[in-house]
This record gives sequence, C-alpha cells and structure tokens, in this order.
Amino acid sequence: MFPHEHLLASLLPIVLYVVLRERQLPTQGVVFATVIGSQFPDLIDKPLAHQFGVIPSGRVFMHSLPFVIPIAVCVIAYGWQTDRPRVAGAFVVAYLLHLLGDTYQVLRTGQIPADLLWPFVAAQARPEVPFWAGTNGTNVQLWTVFSVVVLMMTLGVLTRDMLRQYKSC
Repeated sequence: MFPHEHLLASLLPIVLYVVLRERQLPTQGVVFATVIGSQFPDLIDKPLAHQFGVIPSGRVFMHSLPFVIPIAVCVIAYGWQTDRPRVAGAFVVAYLLHLLGDTYQVLRTGQIPADLLWPFVAAQARPEVPFWAGTNGTNVQLWTVFSVVVLMMTLGVLTRDMLRQYKSC
C-alpha cells in the first residue's frame, strides 16, 4: 500500500471509533499517534532495506510480529505511564492496521505471510529496487529524508514527555 492508503486505512476507523464512542473528534495526540503509527513500519524498514541495504526487504523487521509485539507492549506501557492510553492505543491500532493492509491478501487465503515471521522465516523475495523508487532511486532518498524528519520529531515529542514526567515526580 502507498502511504496515503495506510493513513486512510488507519485514520478512518480510529476517527469513527472516537466519534461514536466519545461523541467528539479525536484529540491532536490521537491523530498524531495514528499518523505516525500508520507509517511507522515503512519509516524504518524502507530506508533500512532500500537506502542502506541492512535488511532483505522493505517489509521485514518493523513489519514482523517478533518485533511488533514487544513494540506494541512498550507503547501501551508508555501510554499507561504518561496517562495517555488512548494516544498509545491509537498508535498500536494504526500500526497493526498497517500490517493488515500489507498482508490482507495473503491472510485471506489462510496463510501467514513469511514477512510477519521474519527472521524465523526467510523474507519473501522481492525486486531489489522497489517499483516506487523512481529515477536513480530519488524517491527512496526522499523517503529516507522524510523518515528521518518524522522519526526525529517523534523522538522530540517522546523526550519532551519523558522530561515532563520526570520533573513531575
């Protein structure tokens, strides 16, 4: 799926859930967490695979359940600790919806995609250069820059939250 498809596939159900449950629009924190969660696996895996060649595919590592589950647990614990369980839940749901969006066609056949079990199962073979790379990999380079910017902004928000939490103790 493309980034905007992941965003819509995550944002629409979360907004609908919040509107039906709370009778109001989601907070900025929930929307921010949903946006980041909907892109998170690709923000890490695409640059690692296509820019730096560290992992075998752009759909392993952060797309793999052995890594997803501990990350989801840590995010939920962070949300609980900072008294933001809805924000943490929005991130985790968006993250899981991203994985579902990437794998639903194989899952419908009753099989578990190999990418979801990497590194215990070999990654699915894919072309070395992704279809969206563009001339001389320009889109890969742009995605890598975008990933770094988004991840640094997110790290800034997390650091600010942790400092506030530490000062209030």
